[in-house]
Amino acid sequence: MGYIKTTSQARNENDAVNLYYEDYGTGQPVILIHGWPLSHAMWEYQKQDIVEAGFRCISYDRRGFGSSDRPWDGYDYDTMADDLNDLITSLHLDDVILIGFSMGGGELARYVGRFGTTKISKLVFISSIAPFMLKTDDNPNGVPAETFEEFKEAIKKDRLGFLEEFGKDFFSYKDNKDNVSGSQLHYNWGIAAGASPKATLDCIDAFGKTDLRDDLKKIDVPTLFIHGDADDIVPMEPTSQQGHELVRNSMLQVIDGAPHGCVFTHTELLNKIVINFIRS
Repeated sequence: MGYIKTTSQARNENDAVNLYYEDYGTGQPVILIHGWPLSHAMWEYQKQDIVEAGFRCISYDRRGFGSSDRPWDGYDYDTMADDLNDLITSLHLDDVILIGFSMGGGELARYVGRFGTTKISKLVFISSIAPFMLKTDDNPNGVPAETFEEFKEAIKKDRLGFLEEFGKDFFSYKDNKDNVSGSQLHYNWGIAAGASPKATLDCIDAFGKTDLRDDLKKIDVPTLFIHGDADDIVPMEPTSQQGHELVRNSMLQVIDGAPHGCVFTHTELLNKIVINFIRS
């Protein structure tokens, strides 16, 4: 456990951002990148399996979330990919496996777009927003812009109330009460509630409106997309399905009946899929 200081986007020492990370195990490094609006804590049920499978497991908090610093700005994928690069550089990592959940898939894509794959061996996108969530003329299966604007207005009006309802949709809770407890739902709400309000708001444009299609076309390492076919948050067609079509020789694993938060509701199966892929 500790902090690294970002440098890529800092104009001076006062602009540097401290990113909190946790580092367990030995072996090939696996970096876990969390979804919105959570923190590294969302990976609680993956970390142990990854370490026990013989990997070094590193998870960190995106700027504005968890225990990382909360700058007023920098909640765009260029900056957040630079933060990821600073983490990799500061920890002197190589042969890295990157695993991104939901919004975290955007960091994977933009990292490759900006820095290539010299230090990367594999990529795993889980319930990912990449490559493009927004509905446009050339992305007709995307989400209408009005939806993201409604998210932002709801957060400005009643952030905590919005997060409570979002958490239920995250789990498709009515359909998954046997797979995830009310206590887990409340715990995730607490994590989200503790994030920077400004970061929570600004990240909506990042994950909702950033076109990462050209970034994905640059991927040249083994890549796996995992998505639940009952995801009510991130539709699979413009994201994982399109990503699979864009990334040459990639694989797509669809989990039957899984909601957006499949890391919690289908943990055993999800972990097995991930471990089998990163071991292969």
